[in-house]
Amino acid sequence: MSDDEEQARDTSEEMTLPDFESDEEALSPKPNVLSDADDLKAVYDVPVQVAAVLGHATMQVNQLLKMGRGAVIELDRKVGEAIDVYVNNRLVARGEVVVVDDHLGITMTEIVKSERALLG
Repeated sequence: MSDDEEQARDTSEEMTLPDFESDEEALSPKPNVLSDADDLKAVYDVPVQVAAVLGHATMQVNQLLKMGRGAVIELDRKVGEAIDVYVNNRLVARGEVVVVDDHLGITMTEIVKSERALLG
């Protein structure tokens, strides 16, 4: 057995699990943990700001003021590229623009995992 294998075996032997008096205690929900969809009802009515960003452009104010109706602003994205979806100014997803019954919509294609979620 190599030194690495022996060290891994030694480490796993030192690991101990918490002692529970019964299986029921080990499986019971912990306090302050959401265990049911009904528990989420408290946040259903919390307003959030959702923004779908098609692209960005930078220009001087005088260029902006010279623009008239029908002017075209060139964005930094191409047709067909994913758009960014922000919730409360935090990037949460990427998607594609779709048309549904003469309305614009977004199909989510990727959920963006934040570093905070990965560390939590």
